[in-house]
Amino acid sequence: MSDTYDAIILGAGAAGLFCARVAALRGRRVLVLDHAEKPGKKILISGGGRCNFTNIDTLPERYLSNNTHFAKSALSRFTPRDFLDLVEAHGIAWHEKTLGQLFCDGSAKQIVEMLLEECARGDVTVHCGDAVASVERGDEGYTVRYGAAQAQAPSLVIATGGPSIPKMGATGFAYDLARQFGLKVVQPRPALVPLTLPADEALFRELSGVATAVVVTCGKTAFREAALFTHRGLSGPAILQISSYWQRGDTVHIDFLPGQERGWLKAAKRARPKVALRKVLGEALPDRLAQALAERLALTGELGNLSDKALDTAEAQLARWPFVPDGSEGFAKAEVTAGGIDTAGLSSKTMEARKVPGLYAIGEAVDVTGWLGGYNFQWAWASGFAAGEAI
Repeated sequence: MSDTYDAIILGAGAAGLFCARVAALRGRRVLVLDHAEKPGKKILISGGGRCNFTNIDTLPERYLSNNTHFAKSALSRFTPRDFLDLVEAHGIAWHEKTLGQLFCDGSAKQIVEMLLEECARGDVTVHCGDAVASVERGDEGYTVRYGAAQAQAPSLVIATGGPSIPKMGATGFAYDLARQFGLKVVQPRPALVPLTLPADEALFRELSGVATAVVVTCGKTAFREAALFTHRGLSGPAILQISSYWQRGDTVHIDFLPGQERGWLKAAKRARPKVALRKVLGEALPDRLAQALAERLALTGELGNLSDKALDTAEAQLARWPFVPDGSEGFAKAEVTAGGIDTAGLSSKTMEARKVPGLYAIGEAVDVTGWLGGYNFQWAWASGFAAGEAI
């Protein structure tokens, strides 16, 4: 005997819970299933435990996808302001950090509690702790078997995310299910992830723990934020951002002194000819980094003894220092997954599969990946809203 619902949502994360809330408040009878013991596990660890729940500067062009236009419809119909209204209605205090990032003043638990309270208002059934054993589609819709039970509904929503952070229980289940129903999958890869450097960059590995504000570039994409040297390579917000655009074999360039006017080293030479390059660099950069860069540039002695050509060359290298990562820290350290269920098979308005009636895909499971800083949560809310309004 199956329990009957209007919709079954697989995944009790941000997208799944929000979709359930929207559908339930429209009068739909909704079941949410998750193999984790508790809902919202990724929400709880996000933003250092304070949940960077949206970004007020959200724009469609700040998302990666094989179809860069796909996210526009959902993002336009549920905005950061819409989610912020809900946060404020629940009395959750928040603050804005840099670059439009909004965080809870208190704990990420407040966002999970808010979503569960909203779901409870609509009598959503949230069942955690049992893996989905099978999903079948028949004349009556979708039958899902989980644990010792099964449920049936005309609508099924895939909201199980991607394989990033497997220690949290993340898997590629969404892709297996999508393929089962004939949907294509864009090759998943780690995104917002630290990059690793080969052994010949050993000098920089000695800088583990050193951070500085930079401009990092890969191809035509650039970000101005902090970079952090690690014992394995490069991390920090700027590197996490660029990692989503990086492909194996690509060179990443770092401007260690962004904003300096052209010819600044020659100007320093004229103003202070007896000062060493390391001293000049140390006035703008952490001392250990300044020393490492000066050693790599191999320019010793006083600035006054260095030719203008040598200083121009050093200046150019400092503005575009090349690194060729040999990989990344992988899904284990990736904040999100790039790639996923191909948007070509989905409606951008409803998130429903074009050729499989009643099947929807939302959130990180879909080939839409946002920048660091609340963008992926906003996609979860927006795509969840789109599907919740349709089922």
